[in-house]
Amino acid sequence: MLAIDKRVDIVEGVSANAIPADILCATEPLLLKGLVADWPFVHAGSQNPAAAKDYLLRFYRDAQVLALRGAAEHKGRFFYDETLTGFNFTRTNSSLAAILDELDTTPEPADHLYVGSTAVDNCLPGFRSSNDLALQHLNPLVSIWLGNRSRIAAHYDFPDNIACVVAGRRRFTLFPPEQLPNLYVGPLDVTPAGQPISLVDFHQPDRQRFPRFSAALEHALIAELQPGDALFLPSMWWHHVEALENFNVLINYWWRSTAAFTGTPADALLHGVMALRNLPAAQKRAWKGIFEHYVFNESPEALAHIPAAALGVLGEPDADKSRQLRAMLRNNLNR
Repeated sequence: MLAIDKRVDIVEGVSANAIPADILCATEPLLLKGLVADWPFVHAGSQNPAAAKDYLLRFYRDAQVLALRGAAEHKGRFFYDETLTGFNFTRTNSSLAAILDELDTTPEPADHLYVGSTAVDNCLPGFRSSNDLALQHLNPLVSIWLGNRSRIAAHYDFPDNIACVVAGRRRFTLFPPEQLPNLYVGPLDVTPAGQPISLVDFHQPDRQRFPRFSAALEHALIAELQPGDALFLPSMWWHHVEALENFNVLINYWWRSTAAFTGTPADALLHGVMALRNLPAAQKRAWKGIFEHYVFNESPEALAHIPAAALGVLGEPDADKSRQLRAMLRNNLNR
């Protein structure tokens, strides 16, 4: 384990039925101690893995899940192969019942199993009737993550997130967004699960290959979650996640602070890589100034000289403007 002294701030006494708005708008992670300790599934999991498995199977309706399987030699680290063009694990579609059975009967895993980001309502219909957070006003995506011991490389997510540990224990190592240059992030187009990840092995960091990682650690936070605990994780914070026992289950809630019609910044990043990254230096500086003016400048004075009726796509965002922008992009890209 990395030597990190600073812990995530702990908030106690918060109810799963009434999470304060200031928590949901926080700009730093918060450990919500015991937030879901009263969930029936947490009580089942506190007995033993068999009881937790039986509880989940009450709701299971034969939906297939995507399971990742890694050899024991990788010690639960789901990562690239040596070339960074493939991976050190295999993907298979399986029934959740088969995965649960294997997790329940393997005291020391020959393989490491990981089922990530599976929609609860599709896989376990009815589960949320007794195990849920009162976040309906945010229209969250609710997912289940389960497996035995695993290590998931540091990555970011665009949505805000509440991650609830409901069986087993998990350790999150967290970094603010500005630590990106010190985390040695890998490719954009070939990734283990969609997001670019840090190439640093947190159990055995190569300080010669990744010397700036020591600087990242100066800003790192640790959160260790027991069953019933939850972590509020703001958008874009980097997080390395370790499942610490042979049976672990997490339920998480993702939501966006902006309307879905605005698209995702990741799409703009890919277009930027294509259109901007290889420009001559002088042109790149000029375009950086244009982006600062039209995208990142938050001063109301920046566009005050344009009458409101003439702002067009620069005005307040709505679905119509989004459709107009998409049409402009399609026309430009298809030339």
